[in-house]
Amino acid sequence: MDASTRAASPMLEEAGPAGAQFEIDVGGMTCASCSNRVERALRKVPGVLAASVNLATEVASVQVAAGSPTGLEDVVGAIVAAGYEASERRPAGESAAEQEISPGLPAWVPVAVAALLSLPLAAPMVLQPFGIAFTLPPLWQWLLATPVQFVLGAHFYVAAWRALKAGAGNMDQLVALGTSAAYGLSVYQWLGQGAGHDAHLYFEASAVVITLVMLGKWLELRAKHKTVAAIRALQALRPEVATVLRQGVEQTVALARVQLGDIVVVRPGERIPTDGQISTGSTHVDESLLTGESDPVAKHPGDPVTGGAVNGEGRIEVAVGAVGSETVLSRIIRMVEDAQSKKAPIQRLVDRVSAVFVPVVLLAALATLLGWGLVQGDWTVATLNAVAVLVIACPCALGLATPTAIMAGTGVAARHGILIKDAEALELAHRIGVVAFDKTGTLTVGRPLLVAVEVVPGADSDRLVAAVAGIQGGSEHPLARAVTEYAAQHQLMPLQASEVQAVAGRGVVGVVAEETMLIGNRALMQERGVAVGAFADRSAALEDEGRTVSFVAIAGDQPIAVGLLAFGDELKPTAVHAVSALRALGVRTVLLTGDNEGAARRVGAALGIDEVRARVLPEMKAAAIAALGAGGKIVAMVGDGINDAPALAAAHVGIAMSTGTDVAMHTAGITLMRGDPALVADAISISRRTYRKIRQNLFWAFIYNVIGIPLAAAGLLNPVVAGGAMAMSSVSVVSNALLLRRWRPARRAASERPDASHSVAIDTEVA
Repeated sequence: MDASTRAASPMLEEAGPAGAQFEIDVGGMTCASCSNRVERALRKVPGVLAASVNLATEVASVQVAAGSPTGLEDVVGAIVAAGYEASERRPAGESAAEQEISPGLPAWVPVAVAALLSLPLAAPMVLQPFGIAFTLPPLWQWLLATPVQFVLGAHFYVAAWRALKAGAGNMDQLVALGTSAAYGLSVYQWLGQGAGHDAHLYFEASAVVITLVMLGKWLELRAKHKTVAAIRALQALRPEVATVLRQGVEQTVALARVQLGDIVVVRPGERIPTDGQISTGSTHVDESLLTGESDPVAKHPGDPVTGGAVNGEGRIEVAVGAVGSETVLSRIIRMVEDAQSKKAPIQRLVDRVSAVFVPVVLLAALATLLGWGLVQGDWTVATLNAVAVLVIACPCALGLATPTAIMAGTGVAARHGILIKDAEALELAHRIGVVAFDKTGTLTVGRPLLVAVEVVPGADSDRLVAAVAGIQGGSEHPLARAVTEYAAQHQLMPLQASEVQAVAGRGVVGVVAEETMLIGNRALMQERGVAVGAFADRSAALEDEGRTVSFVAIAGDQPIAVGLLAFGDELKPTAVHAVSALRALGVRTVLLTGDNEGAARRVGAALGIDEVRARVLPEMKAAAIAALGAGGKIVAMVGDGINDAPALAAAHVGIAMSTGTDVAMHTAGITLMRGDPALVADAISISRRTYRKIRQNLFWAFIYNVIGIPLAAAGLLNPVVAGGAMAMSSVSVVSNALLLRRWRPARRAASERPDASHSVAIDTEVA
């Protein structure tokens, strides 16, 4: 398939379940325990088959059984009853994770106010190491700490109470309980010792901890905002208006008012508003943000174009072929959204840990309180140590470790033309040990080309091609098109032909310059009594190499073959690099093809493929994939046709070319937006990088608690330091995930790209 059709291949969504599928924005979640509780609440709703809640995107995906009366209102009601906010999902870029903390105010304002109020309380502690000692009067400390505790920190109490009513624990309970203990102890100490300045107060601990938690959530919010940058960039490709040609007059209308069959006018430099086909004009189109390919693609009348691409130098008119949610761009956005909202299998471990985490922390804090209080007899120190345990243990980082990495990884992959449909495919891809390739349309261009012309001694090969092109000029047969393309490339003018007649399954007959010419396969020659003796050995050798052979003969009393045409498919320019890149990653490559043994091995040798399996029929490919996975190997299948669908489904990871069929893309977990096999190695690379980030994030999330909780229980961690550490744990895992945005596909040097000498012809009839 040529470059002009790359971006216009339709991207199908996954098949919907038997029942309804709801996407819900969930507000008020603060940690992994929250997302677990929402999932449990949803699974209790009658008719719900499955529910998954993503903490990073704050989206719940709910699947309802077919025929169930359960609707959107029931699902939303269950989430609200569990103590959270819920509404039908907004478009990407407007999710709950990106809303302001306080309605009507920028998200940073409450954080700034809390910091201004807390700074005077923290100043004595900060200045003490420098020999500067001063203490605010208790009344001033109380006046500064109270609005932070009960006004700016009110949402902690509200969320904690909702969780308590639902019989579950969450981060807000830990923060509310810990800071309230520090605040209450300070009030008790102050009132118990009178209005003097000698009371040992801890107002700074409660106020600073709340401020640090708010700061951490704000930084986390900003970081999560960046993880959906890929979706927002794709959405920004949609122009708000389009110029429509109606009754010969150009009208500017809202994009939503563009209808199928309309003619839209796109001037140089403008974005193409929707999918369609060029009816008038020629230009170059920049499709880089859709396909990841930087070079503009030439477009002419009849060529498809994709909404969101940038028109180059020419004015074009486009007949609208798809609008709204049916455009390629809309489907790409939905695929990326779906991948980012689904959970990776590794998240199940996190969910199991989070389910018991808060109760365990509460028990640890209680044990710390009783241990210090009963053994040391100092209940003030016991309270502060218990507060530190509560604050350091907040499981925010644990819940964000996996989904933020998934969001960043799928986002950056989409920007480079790799669409990952679900998190499981992304996670599995890092373990791929074997990649099986289909041939035609995957490693090859997918259409026959005229690769050899041979004539009897004394004949003119150019005139032979011109005559054949004249006879086959009106045919849509792939081999006929290959001849006419060859003639055009070599500037050969087709000769005038008459009495052209197709012979089904055999070839074609026509008259050129008063000579009747036969063009076709060996069967046609035998039926018409044509001797192919001069070309018998050569044609057999070419067929053994996998080429399709057509003979050219002059009819008469003694018909004789005067020429031979050999057709073959051509390797894609990056096929050699694709295989070498996989080898560099330690991945074994296999070719599964229906070709004969000789043709298959010729391709395998040219590409450096490790194993070649020839004469593999479509129904045998799935079994071949299963055999390759023996011994626990993770197998990926790369294909583009309907006949590849069973193998794509049988593989651990199916990878489809967008230049192929809808069925292949529907079945595969990963779709390559360019028909470039080199993207397979890039998909494995980003998967490995993403999984590495997930493991790093989980390590840091666990290590904060593994080290922090014992230190706090031992009295070695001040509540303020604990609050700062807890806030930084969330920020650190999200920031680490964001480093994935710097990933780039491996550079393919010009010297690594195969030239025409690497082209290999393949049997276009068998493949």
